[in-house]
Parts: sequence; structure tokens; C-alpha cells
Amino acid sequence: MGEQSRMTLLFISRLWRRALLLVCLLLTAPAWSADILLTAAEDGAGVQAFAQALALQRPEDHVIFTPLNELPTPSHLPAGTRMILLDLPGLDWRLQDTQGPPTLVLRISRLQANQRLGKNLPAKISLLWSDPPLDRQLRLITGILPQARRIGVLYGPDSEFLLPELRQYAAPLGLEIVPQLWDNTNDSRPLQALFRNSDVLLGLDDPQLYNPKTAKNLLLSSYAQQLPLVGPNAGFVKAGSLASTYSDQADWLAVLDRLLDHPPASWPRTLYPEHFKVVGNPQVARSLGIEQVDETNVAARLAEGEKRP
Repeated sequence: MGEQSRMTLLFISRLWRRALLLVCLLLTAPAWSADILLTAAEDGAGVQAFAQALALQRPEDHVIFTPLNELPTPSHLPAGTRMILLDLPGLDWRLQDTQGPPTLVLRISRLQANQRLGKNLPAKISLLWSDPPLDRQLRLITGILPQARRIGVLYGPDSEFLLPELRQYAAPLGLEIVPQLWDNTNDSRPLQALFRNSDVLLGLDDPQLYNPKTAKNLLLSSYAQQLPLVGPNAGFVKAGSLASTYSDQADWLAVLDRLLDHPPASWPRTLYPEHFKVVGNPQVARSLGIEQVDETNVAARLAEGEKRP
């Protein structure tokens, strides 16, 4: 074989190696190089189901889920990525870098955001609230308990910041907010004092006050005083409160679908989902001598009220 033939074969061999290397690089590209990237610290069945549902809903987009521990720092993600964070560790990771991509944060409550951010919301981050909006909860009360006027509200050091907003929403509805600090959940005296001065108790989504350890005392006291508890969330209704508004996975997917149809620059800084449902506890209604909540009808009336200017 001549020198020229050997050179030609060597050149072809190098081309093949380079081509093979390029293919390998493409096949092993980082899993986070996506248009829409969902992440969470825990890679559970619920998270996977949500990611798959969003991907089915948006077949034109490249939607993937990558566990948080497999991601680089936010600023090293592709510039065109749109992030969706599904838990609080994801938000903590995103906050480490001001240069990260536009980000939607799900499953975060007003209280959790206040603890982490105060009033300083970083740029390019939008918070989609997980707790029921206070005005919607108050209007739920007027819809199912029209005679109630004094709204008892237990609060703690972490949830006190919500009281001015509650009063603002209550005034046009002719409701009076009766606040009661409960900084020691082992002491039932504040609870009893509040029950004596209220027509209904509205639960704030404060896990220091409403949790498995306090549920028995709260609910038994509510039954003993024949005083309904509304909220703080759908889970507590199952435990024994009367009713609450809530948004489920389908509602959140509808919100995301609408937002993702628009450029990130137009995303709101904070948002409650406009889609929601009502859940009631028939057994609790019977035990309190209250008419059972018509979940579908009440939700429709609340939604209609929110559409009006």
C-alpha cells in the first residue's frame, strides 16, 4: 500500500472516530437540556405523574423531569429553559443564583415564602401559591354559613402577617375578624376564648397551628362548642373541618398550560390558581346541625363571583 493510500485511510479513520465521538456526545447530553424542565428533591410517583401529565398536555414542547441532585447551578442551564420547581428544596437551590432561567414555583404557601423571602421576591421567579386564597375562603364562609359574622382566626408568630389582608377582605363582606394568638398549642385557653367570641373559625394554612398533633384538640373543641371550622386546606377537611376551597393537579396543569403559552417576561410575580374546587365533610355538617355543602354548586357560585369586576 502506498503512502498516499495509508494517509487516506488514516484520514477516514479519524473522521469516523470524530463522528462516533459526536454521536456519543449527543446521546449523553445532559438530561436537563430541556425547554421545560421540572425538578424536585424527591423523585416520587406523584412528581413523575405530574411531569408526565404536563408532557402529554404540551406535546409540542420538550418537557422533562430531572432530580434536583442531578442539576448544575441555575446559571449553567440553557438560556431558553423554563423551570418548574415542585418543592421547597428546589426553590432554595434556585435562590443561590441570580442568573438562572425563568422559574415557576409550585407547592409553596404564603407562609413558607414569607419565611424564606420576606417581601423581597427575586427577579425571574414566579410563586404559584398552594394555600387557599383568603378572600375565597371568606366568601366560602358567607356562601355556606350566611349568618356568620364574627370570624375567629387563630394565628402564630409565622402567620400574623396575614391578619391585615384578612381584615381588608372581610370588611366589604360585612365580616369581623376576631384574631387570637396561639403561640403555645398545649394551652387550650386561647382556643376556648376564641370560640366564645366567634361564629365560625377560619383556619390559616399554618402548620404550627394545624397539624396531626393539634387536630384532635381543635376538632373536639369545635364539636363541643358547635362551632364550624373552615379550612385550612382540603386535607384538614378529611380530618374533620367543615369545608375548604382547594386546587388539584388538573387545576394546576390548566394554570401552567396558560402561563407556558406566554413569554416568561409576562408571567405574574405571584399567582393563585383561578381554577379551584370545594370540598365539604357531610359527617361534620350533620354533627353540627348544618346543611351539607353542595360542593359543585358552591364552587360555581364562588367562581362566578370572581369573574365579576
